[in-house]
Amino acid sequence: MNEAYAIQIAHDWNVPASGSGFVTRFSLPADFLKRYQVQNVGGRIHDELWVPAEELEEFNDHIAGLIEVTQSFYADQKV
Repeated sequence: MNEAYAIQIAHDWNVPASGSGFVTRFSLPADFLKRYQVQNVGGRIHDELWVPAEELEEFNDHIAGLIEVTQSFYADQKV
């Protein structure tokens, strides 16, 4: 839902777990997004859009335009 939280997930969780982490940006139609709840899972930046696993394919089908990688992090990279 926001870049700061995406960076935290990519850097602090994904890199230790898998050796790399990526932050992406993409768009979806506002009317489609209304069907999903935004949940806060911690601090003020920790908002997540909760998409049921069984709806992920439909969610992906609604992505409009390109998916842009805005940040990338690797295990051997100094921050």
